[in-house]
Amino acid sequence: MTTLASGTDTLTRDALTVLQPGFTGTTAPDWLLRRLGEGLASVGLFGRNIASPGQLAALTAQLRTERDDVLVAIDEEGGDVTRLEVRSGSSFPGNHALGAVDDVELTREVAHELGRRLAACGVNLNWAPSADVNSNPSNPVIGVRSFGADTGLAARHTAAYVTGLQSAGVAACTKHFPGHGDTAVDSHHALPRIDVPAEVLADRELAPFRAAIAAGTRAVMSAHILVPALDPDRPATLSRRILTGLLRGELGYDGLIVTDGMEMRAIAGTYGIERGSVLAIAAGADAICVGGGLADDATVLRLRDALVAAVRAGELPEERLADAADRVRALAAWAGSAGRSPGDAPGGEIGLEAARRALTVIPAPGLGSPGAFTPLTEPPYVAALTPVANIAVGDETPWGIAAELVHLLPGTVTGSFSAGDAGNAGNAGNAGDAGDDGSAGDDGNAGDDGNAGDAGNAGDAGGAAGGKKSEAGESAGRAALQAAGPRRIVAVVRDEHRHPWMAAALDTLLAARPDTIVVEMGVPQAAPRGALHIATHGAARVCARAAAEVIAGISER
Repeated sequence: MTTLASGTDTLTRDALTVLQPGFTGTTAPDWLLRRLGEGLASVGLFGRNIASPGQLAALTAQLRTERDDVLVAIDEEGGDVTRLEVRSGSSFPGNHALGAVDDVELTREVAHELGRRLAACGVNLNWAPSADVNSNPSNPVIGVRSFGADTGLAARHTAAYVTGLQSAGVAACTKHFPGHGDTAVDSHHALPRIDVPAEVLADRELAPFRAAIAAGTRAVMSAHILVPALDPDRPATLSRRILTGLLRGELGYDGLIVTDGMEMRAIAGTYGIERGSVLAIAAGADAICVGGGLADDATVLRLRDALVAAVRAGELPEERLADAADRVRALAAWAGSAGRSPGDAPGGEIGLEAARRALTVIPAPGLGSPGAFTPLTEPPYVAALTPVANIAVGDETPWGIAAELVHLLPGTVTGSFSAGDAGNAGNAGNAGDAGDDGSAGDDGNAGDDGNAGDAGNAGDAGGAAGGKKSEAGESAGRAALQAAGPRRIVAVVRDEHRHPWMAAALDTLLAARPDTIVVEMGVPQAAPRGALHIATHGAARVCARAAAEVIAGISER
């Protein structure tokens, strides 16, 4: 059993217990180990903490030398949001791809294999799955992280994911309650508002969470969103009506409630992280997620002291804090007894199998079936039309298909093009050297479970007018044509429907080179076009591999 340091009073211990902080580096700093000895019961990991499975296993073992029942949490959704494979891209497609296949057994198997790999590295709490119904196709936050826009589909796959993940001994944390799918604002930057009737919320947003609760999800993550039909005054994370009245009362949920990252601007920019944390625990949350952006001892001490001071001032009932801490310890006890069985063998290439099945391949009119497409035999030019990097994915995680195509068609060349810079023509050179066609960034500022989406809600030309976006897109398209020369072009897009400049760039490419192959790696909302249109339903590495196989005529699919 863990022996807590003497001299730490019960109130201070409980205040530490409800925190889920992050840290920098690939080994545990002294301050973190010291806080574990004083009562801290959870640690959150991000991409910056992970170099390899072996290193991760050593890190979690180091944490457990100080506290053997520590909850080690991670934001590993698979697909676009990965921490385990932050520098290479995920071996698993994300939710949207799984929803496109709509095979709940496949979803369960994928989640189980992902959970098996996490458990092998010592991780026992995953901030996944996203149960959000992607009801707003222009949502900058959710997108391919959702199983889809259909409520029933999202519900059945959420339940399958929870079952698969927890069968591997890793607790699921279903998010983002009460549903982040109908937003047009990224909560990393501002407070989103969902103005729909309570009846719509009950029928649409809440159904996947009911399914997750029925499947036994061990944790639920709150969303930093304002839902006036449920609480006109406070965002869900800080709302007693939503967390205690709705989630605990009406839905009957009795597990751990975790907040989204408290340093996200939706909370930090309105309430501040200290007051926000106090209000969240008072509202019914049990664990405070922090550490994507604020990842130091000073942050932990600020939040600990704010909780203690709130209890002593009568602003936070001591029994509420004690109850929250007890729920954290209860989940740690479950995680300690829910280890995978010794016979739990690796699941092979289940992720690649799922990615292949998720593809939608549409030839140009007149070509007939996808089989009528003539695969490429010469290395193409991959023009990546790259949107602004999103916070959750981080620009350390590569996306696109160039790195996979170079394995199948050596000599493939790539370049990245954006609304703000049409002059990077061919700057990536050989795709084998470049690594891929578009990168996005360190998740160190993610501040939460990692909500995907652009760094801004417009996601393209920094708020420029539509005409300027169109001009920027045309310029990017011309630059790509010049860089490609005589090579066949493969244009890679991500959520074309959300980026007018991207659509304009594609218009320019297709007008000059109608034989261009288009690969959509976001939500395939825009009409398919090109000599061949491939929708991967996500930008994971395995999704790129599956698309590259089609382009090169590889028969594994």
